[in-house]
Amino acid sequence: MSAIKNVINDNYNNMLLNDYLKEKIKDAGYASVNISKVPTGTKVVLFVTKPGIVIGRKGSGIQELTKKLEEGFGFKNPQISVEELKKPELSPIVMCNRMAAYIQRGTAFRRATMWTMQQIMENGALGVQITISGKLRGDRSAFEKHSAGILPRAGNFADQVVSQDIAHVETAMGLIGIRIRIALKEKIIPEFEYKNKDHKEDIAITDKTDNDKDVAPTESEQIKIDAEKISKVDSMEEEEANLK
Repeated sequence: MSAIKNVINDNYNNMLLNDYLKEKIKDAGYASVNISKVPTGTKVVLFVTKPGIVIGRKGSGIQELTKKLEEGFGFKNPQISVEELKKPELSPIVMCNRMAAYIQRGTAFRRATMWTMQQIMENGALGVQITISGKLRGDRSAFEKHSAGILPRAGNFADQVVSQDIAHVETAMGLIGIRIRIALKEKIIPEFEYKNKDHKEDIAITDKTDNDKDVAPTESEQIKIDAEKISKVDSMEEEEANLK
């Protein structure tokens, strides 16, 4: 029973740590954390879009996190390393936070949804589904579900291929919830390998090169750059308003 309790406590502690890191290093584009026990202590690997923000000047950021993990979460001798995400657009946590920020800045929810889906698919996702719910237009709660590409829905195959995350954002109308599910091609096991060589049109647009992207020093700056581009995204917001 003690072993079971230890597993439960570890999982609960890791969940609390994940929530803490989401808020603490949000501007670094936090995506996930990998925790493993080693003979010398606890190895903690952070996956972010902007490693420099986490590390801080002369390692001050790492020192602060190390102290917090040791004193606040009880990790023994935490050894933190930071890895950069090559394609943050394929991380549900990053994209949930970005979409929430777009809406909080005043972008129409459907336009933000279309832009987010476009960014995910252009970076090589097999499929994506975005569900947005809450006070979208009036006093009554509603929800919309948008998807693109191929997204396994059930079974062990879906568990292996699909990753997801949820974010919430406060607006003048009320609370809005965002759930993003992304299916990744590289996670497909060999016997279910995705092949589409004979088709001229692929589900995902060819991957972008680094030269095609506007690189920002922080997630906040990246959101500002994206906000200017979102206004050009084709959605039904204007057409729907004209019909009223």
